[in-house]
Amino acid sequence: QVQLVESGGGLVQPGGSLRLSCVASGSIFSIYRMGWYRQVPGKPRELVASTHVSGGTNIADSVKGRFTISRDNANNSVYLQMNDLKPEDTAIYYCDAIIATLTAGMAYWGKGTLVTVSA
Repeated sequence: QVQLVESGGGLVQPGGSLRLSCVASGSIFSIYRMGWYRQVPGKPRELVASTHVSGGTNIADSVKGRFTISRDNANNSVYLQMNDLKPEDTAIYYCDAIIATLTAGMAYWGKGTLVTVSA
């Protein structure tokens, strides 16, 4: 059994910063990719940023220059540093990971953490 648990969401004023954390736990053999998606009601879930085991990263154009993704392989963790937050960044942020256990590899999702950017 594998679990992803996010933390770090909350209410912040425009221009402020937040740091999201996600920790994977369970019967993990290897983690190939970890990333962050976000979703607002009525819209599809969109990729914010991802990082591959090779070290490559992918950042959405809408957050490029403001958000940074980083990964701690030793602790099966991924982080999203969000600076200069805007009201349009308000969403539920989900952590995702492609994880191999001893029996299978598949994608896993956390339950999400709410980020609200408002004055």
